[in-house]
Amino acid sequence: MKKQIILIMCAAALLSSCHIYKSYKRPKVATSGVYRDTVSVKDTLVSDTTNMGNLPWKEVFRDPKLQILIEQGLSHNVNLQTAMLRVDEAKASLLAAKLAFAPSFALAPQGTIARFDGVTADTYSLPVTASWQADAFGGLLNAKRGAKSSLLQSEAYRQAVQTQVIANIANCYYTLLMLDNQLDITEKTAKMWGENVETMKAMKKAGMTNEAAVSQSEATYYQVNATLPDLRRQIRETENTLSLLLAQSPQQIQRSTLAAQQMPEKLSVGIPLQMLSNRPDVKQAEMTLATAYYSTNQARSAFYPQITLSGSAGWTNSAGSVIVNPGKFLLSAVGSLTQPLFAKGANTARLKIAKAEQQAALLAFQQSILSAGSEVSNALYQYQVAGEKCIQRKQQIESLNSSVDKTQQLMKYGSSTYLEVLTAQQSLLSARLSDVADSFQRIQAVINLYQALGGGR
Repeated sequence: MKKQIILIMCAAALLSSCHIYKSYKRPKVATSGVYRDTVSVKDTLVSDTTNMGNLPWKEVFRDPKLQILIEQGLSHNVNLQTAMLRVDEAKASLLAAKLAFAPSFALAPQGTIARFDGVTADTYSLPVTASWQADAFGGLLNAKRGAKSSLLQSEAYRQAVQTQVIANIANCYYTLLMLDNQLDITEKTAKMWGENVETMKAMKKAGMTNEAAVSQSEATYYQVNATLPDLRRQIRETENTLSLLLAQSPQQIQRSTLAAQQMPEKLSVGIPLQMLSNRPDVKQAEMTLATAYYSTNQARSAFYPQITLSGSAGWTNSAGSVIVNPGKFLLSAVGSLTQPLFAKGANTARLKIAKAEQQAALLAFQQSILSAGSEVSNALYQYQVAGEKCIQRKQQIESLNSSVDKTQQLMKYGSSTYLEVLTAQQSLLSARLSDVADSFQRIQAVINLYQALGGGR
């Protein structure tokens, strides 16, 4: 009768615990529209399911000198190396969770010497003990699944760090190219304006202009020269930042020119659903949710009995109150079932905590999708806007070049003042510097989009 009652209780527990054996399944999440209105950037997008985030980084960043720097960063960057160590740690945790299914063995030799009434008694035992927990209610199973999800989470984190390292190195590299270009333009302008100062002094001696015009030309020359130290400082600081990403001492960075860079004219983002598989931080958030799901199942399994089988085998000369020499073979086996009774309140509290953490992980997963979609939308529009600005800026530069030439000609014939020439030249310098910044902004948009789509493999 007792045996039947135990069997009925175990069967009831098995039926009521079916949920704790289910594997994690991705919840339904809305991905349509996360890229916002792609119609507004239709001239920028390729109309197919190709996703540039799937491209190897060498196909996106083709500058050989930049490729060398990225390879160095992937080999030496401290943050990436730390992320790799986290993956190794997660692999060890998964191995420990798998080994929990196997029985444990231990050698437990014991010896006793006792003396009573002049008689010495020596007893000994040399048993090998074994213990095995029968995972009837999914405690070990969910622990293993949770450890596997944690491993996938660590791998996604490593990929996210790798993507960030590639993007940061590329951004610093192209920033250096932009600053180089701006420095070159400013230095050439300063040289030209220095020659203008000498020309204005000669014109003053010839009575063709006055002291005020000479002073204005000198002031403008000094103003341009004053911007050069700041540009050189920015270049030095950017080189130091890039050196830090490469895990090397601050030094000069070998690089190409901004004009030599080739970036795609058309971009491809694929369908939003691909982002769930490509983007590492979204994948990391989902694996956090999966880990929380299995932690909830573990908390549920604590309500059910725990079955443990143990035994020992070996040699002993102790047979209760009798000492047997030589020793005899010893064999014992014990089965135990532990059903929590008074710990129900604590188990209930742990289950509530696990459910709350699972719900929080779900909200974080959903938010990561929205955040990723927003970044893709921003990068797409940034690319389009930068392209439009480049077109307008080139037309502005053409007009300003014409304006400078004409005002200089008019000044020679006394129909214009040097102030008008100065204004035109300053506007041209500003436009040329802005044109370089616009080109960099367009390149930066490509970097941002590649990162937003989970590129960096």
